[in-house]
Amino acid sequence: MKKKPYQVVYEDNHLLIVNKDPGILVQGDRTGDTTLLDVLKDYVKEKYNKPGEVFLGLVHRLDRPVSGLVVFARTSKALERMNEIFRKRQVQKTYWAVVRQKPPKDADKLINWLVKDEQKNQVTVYDYEAPNSQKAELSYRVLGRINEHYLLEVNPVTGRPHQIRAQLAHMGCPIRGDVKYGYDRAVADKKIYLHARRLYFIHPVKQAGAPDRPIICKAGLPNDPFWEEFLDLDDEDYKDKNLDFIFE
Repeated sequence: MKKKPYQVVYEDNHLLIVNKDPGILVQGDRTGDTTLLDVLKDYVKEKYNKPGEVFLGLVHRLDRPVSGLVVFARTSKALERMNEIFRKRQVQKTYWAVVRQKPPKDADKLINWLVKDEQKNQVTVYDYEAPNSQKAELSYRVLGRINEHYLLEVNPVTGRPHQIRAQLAHMGCPIRGDVKYGYDRAVADKKIYLHARRLYFIHPVKQAGAPDRPIICKAGLPNDPFWEEFLDLDDEDYKDKNLDFIFE
């Protein structure tokens, strides 16, 4: 049986949150390759025996070579409200990134302006507000070093295309395998070592008479010996390596 390119992390009547493998498209592009959205529509259709077209709304995206958490909405109400949660930045996102170059500081905030070239699907980073640019902000801290590579925990404030990849590269720390943004060579399967590790937000659909429901999801690392070397460098919040989902 062919391995599924995702693992379901959380699911209810309104949301479907999965941990995607690197290499699979989230949404269709010019390649015409199978997408995560299509695969998950089939999953919902089969699991719930739904006739006709399945509704599944994409709340946000991950780049194809990136792994980790992706949120989908199973109802139009949830999609509208999740879009608002992301627009208002009422979601906390944590990524892990592996770089070979030591960052200038053990922890810092990066503020830049990005201009995207749609033809090349690549962004250019500026230290000032360039024409047609979008402000990009993130914070990072170094979790540790193993075998000449550093593990960074990254918390983006904004959600610009290629933001983490481009800003870390601009700092002099391109992500392992990310040749588009300056790493010297590709790795197997054209993946890069950037992983959407954790999400926190308030459930978009409030139950009558019930308090707000915080959702905290954590994505296990890809099945990759290189990634596994870094597990022990995580902080106390992630010490249970078998815990993929927390709900409070």
